[in-house]
Amino acid sequence: MKRIVLFLLVVNFFQVGHTQIVKGTILDKSNNLKINFASIYINGTSVGTNSDQNGYFELDITKYSSLPLTISALGYYSVTLTDFSREKPIEVYLMPKTFELNEVFVVAKSTVKERKANLKLFRDQFLGSSYNGQNCVIMNEGDITFENGTSRDTLKAFASKPILIVNNALGYKITYYLDKFEYYRKSKSFLYKGSAIFNEDLAGEMPPKKYFEKRRKIAYLGSRSHFFSSLWTNSLKSNGFIVRNSVDEIINYEDIVIVRAGFKKYLSYKGNLSIYYLSNSPNSLIELLKTKDPVFFDSSGYFDGSGVKVIGQMAQQRIGDLLPYDYKLK
Repeated sequence: MKRIVLFLLVVNFFQVGHTQIVKGTILDKSNNLKINFASIYINGTSVGTNSDQNGYFELDITKYSSLPLTISALGYYSVTLTDFSREKPIEVYLMPKTFELNEVFVVAKSTVKERKANLKLFRDQFLGSSYNGQNCVIMNEGDITFENGTSRDTLKAFASKPILIVNNALGYKITYYLDKFEYYRKSKSFLYKGSAIFNEDLAGEMPPKKYFEKRRKIAYLGSRSHFFSSLWTNSLKSNGFIVRNSVDEIINYEDIVIVRAGFKKYLSYKGNLSIYYLSNSPNSLIELLKTKDPVFFDSSGYFDGSGVKVIGQMAQQRIGDLLPYDYKLK
């Protein structure tokens, strides 16, 4: 009996010792007022919570303890924390979008025809033109407004509320906090910045579950998450990836991965990396930005996107092809 009790105490101690709960308060940077109903979450997962009426929150981040923490709230720019205390309560200050919201109010008036064209362009670029992207539905399009630059070359999109997305191809409901979206018509290029939390998995019983599993597998294979999770486990070749440098030499794990204290891994290389996936020609190109080298990445497939520029097939995947970091290939 004593052995059983001792065993249970040891197990409980082990679990408690490895549980990481971050606590803190969310405040307005302009006036120090506490922000209620702010969202605190791990970007790209279903792990999240909301601040209470006093701006206070608690969130169990045990499953993703190495990933950044993102905080978003209506009318504020999102903040992502990469270095924060797990032992002491933290204070997070959000900057109001006062100028941007006023700008949205001014430019909200547009013709029905112009708005329809802008919405289509936004869907294609934001959700993607793939099968998955085209089978996504934005549930609150009325919360999205647009501004065309004076030259009519740049289209900016603003969302007064989080964008609610139902992905009917991959079987997820997603809340996306859009901080920036700009599309440049002349160069046909765009940039967007934001973060997502997966609210619900729609996969149920067969046959819908089987359909979603098939679509998810297709979306995952050859993706950025697939590449970085394979790199983390040093299994690029077995997963169908080959990496070469600018003079077509094969690059190995040891050439581009740095392991630091706590077994954290970073991508580091002076130059561009050509990524081959099940092909004799490069599918994608990865450029490490000098200001961010080395770049942190995780076994889940997460990587610090601010330090990497991705071009090619991997870059074609948009929000419609997004999978949560806890997705596992079956």
